[in-house]
Amino acid sequence: MIIVHGIIPIRPEKRERALELARRMTEATKLEPGCISYDFYIGLSDPNTLMLFQEWESMDALMGHFQTNHIDEFLRELPDVVAGEITTRRYAVQSVDEELQRADQAPPVIH
Repeated sequence: MIIVHGIIPIRPEKRERALELARRMTEATKLEPGCISYDFYIGLSDPNTLMLFQEWESMDALMGHFQTNHIDEFLRELPDVVAGEITTRRYAVQSVDEELQRADQAPPVIH
């Protein structure tokens, strides 16, 4: 699984426009193959900060997301509402079951 976390500072006078862009992006993205979750949140300490949290089944699914028309539209309109630097982080996550399966398949350690 791939998790992406983003922080988007928005201009106070463009807040409603930013929220509309986020709503449209969320609705379209949740229909994509491989999308587990995709949601924007408003910061409690700063209501002019949007936080993005997304989960994808695979890196291929995430890369496919970047090929969609709705991401093109979102990225084209985003500069008009942004108030500063956008930060994103991407994490590759494996379940404990996956780790155990790999351990079972690993060659034995001989001392």
